[in-house]
Amino acid sequence: MQEQEIEEIERTLLLEAIFLRYGYDFRNYSQATIKRRIRQFVAKNDFETVGDLLPRVIRDPSFFQSLFFDFSVTVTEMFRDPSFYRALREEVIPLLRTYPFIKIWLAGCATGEEAYSTAILLQEEGMLEKATIFATDINDDSLLRGQKGIYPLKLVREYTENYQNTGSVCSFSQYYYADQKHIIMDRTLKNKITFAHHNLVSDQVFGEMHLIFCRNVMIYFDNTLQDRVFKLFDQSLIRGGFLCLGNRESLRSFSLSNKYERLDTKNRIYRKHVTHLHKSNLPIIHSLPSHE
Repeated sequence: MQEQEIEEIERTLLLEAIFLRYGYDFRNYSQATIKRRIRQFVAKNDFETVGDLLPRVIRDPSFFQSLFFDFSVTVTEMFRDPSFYRALREEVIPLLRTYPFIKIWLAGCATGEEAYSTAILLQEEGMLEKATIFATDINDDSLLRGQKGIYPLKLVREYTENYQNTGSVCSFSQYYYADQKHIIMDRTLKNKITFAHHNLVSDQVFGEMHLIFCRNVMIYFDNTLQDRVFKLFDQSLIRGGFLCLGNRESLRSFSLSNKYERLDTKNRIYRKHVTHLHKSNLPIIHSLPSHE
């Protein structure tokens, strides 16, 4: 048996052990992503093989937490992809104004930058008071950082530039105060965001939402898990609600795709049909290419 085949067996055993021991299911994550992150973790911790991780992961919860962090780490920033927030401001917000209140779910929120970006946008559009924002993730350390709303001062120039490119005419500095090393987000924003643990792989419907974000999360899932998550979002979204995906993701050709129309193709914003139409009368949302 070749070394590559042995490593694949070891990786399968490791993911099964994590599920049985800790309840976190990474078995349907993109195999290319999992392979890369396990190899990086093995090298960083001076192990020789993936199999060497098994006893330590099973018996040492603190060691597992370090591996878990590597598995669940995501790249995020304030107003990431400014054109997306400009599209929200111009295309989605005017439609959301018709509701007496709005509920927003940011799935896979990481350390909360996207949640604060959304709260700022709503504040500027006069809609924050009637909004409830739920920001969820499987990584409790990331959620705690989001709750604190404290970010490195060295990133503020990048965040400010992103913010300005969303079409705002206000000043980003009015939404935080700074010390020598950090910016601390304004309490008015914090009070409108509820950070909560939620696992897209295993947990159920989160609530009845008007707007759902899940941007650049499902690129790490295989097709089976993507279908599962799309169905979860569909069950959580009101008719006429909006689903926002990342720029490398799309509603693929699966059983529920015909319930949605593309509101903004470039920024991957979809709207669930307001009324139930026969499947044959609805446009099909074709898959867009995704790359690892």
